[in-house]
Amino acid sequence: MFRKLRILILLFILLTVGLGAWRANSRLTAWEHTIHVGIYPIAADDSPATQSFVRALDAESLSDIAAWMQAESQRYGKPVLRPISLNVAPPLAEQPPLPPEHASALDAIVWSLKLRWWASRHDAIAGPKPHVRLFVLFHDPDRIPRLPHSTGLSKGQVGIVHAFASRLQRKQNSVVLTHELLHTFGATDKYDPATLLPVYPAGYAEPERNPRLPQRFAEIMGGRTPIDEQRAEIPESLDDTLIGPTTATEIGLLR
Repeated sequence: MFRKLRILILLFILLTVGLGAWRANSRLTAWEHTIHVGIYPIAADDSPATQSFVRALDAESLSDIAAWMQAESQRYGKPVLRPISLNVAPPLAEQPPLPPEHASALDAIVWSLKLRWWASRHDAIAGPKPHVRLFVLFHDPDRIPRLPHSTGLSKGQVGIVHAFASRLQRKQNSVVLTHELLHTFGATDKYDPATLLPVYPAGYAEPERNPRLPQRFAEIMGGRTPIDEQRAEIPESLDDTLIGPTTATEIGLLR
């Protein structure tokens, strides 16, 4: 009897979590109301330049993301005036648990649960409670030539984003942030992890373009602008990107 009771309690917990995740995802992909996004800046190193950059970060620094999301939602015929609102929290001193390298499926699940628990304890922010929380680790570009891989989770609507603490790379940071933000909406990657080339047709911003190559824009989840069969360029800003039809379907912009 005790074993059956434990199973029933576990099933109830799983059902509750699953229902909460479904409701959260439905809200994000309905495109009927403003989605509040919390940005939590974190200095990933002890560089004075990084510390200064993180302290100066504000919502205006990321205004291009909200403007791009509004333009893309309107391009797909969604009438919501302000699809997302970004709010920047005070810098955090503690870093989130990072995903394990070469993780098994079980390792990934355990890490996801740890991250969601950690995020729930470090989500203090002024204003409305965020629907999505992005913890952004900023790195001094003079200390690290390449950024670690960023991660956005649709379950829990939380992400860890790596970015450069540099005003010169602000626009490219916005591309990375938007890519991970759309992961929390349910969008999937659309590039070959071995070559980093966008996959056709899902990873192309304009898959019906004739001639197909070169593309004019990068599909935001494809990550790069295809130039020919072997080359693709990293977009310099969100102005060089679009949400392609497949991604639009995944996040509810296209039905």
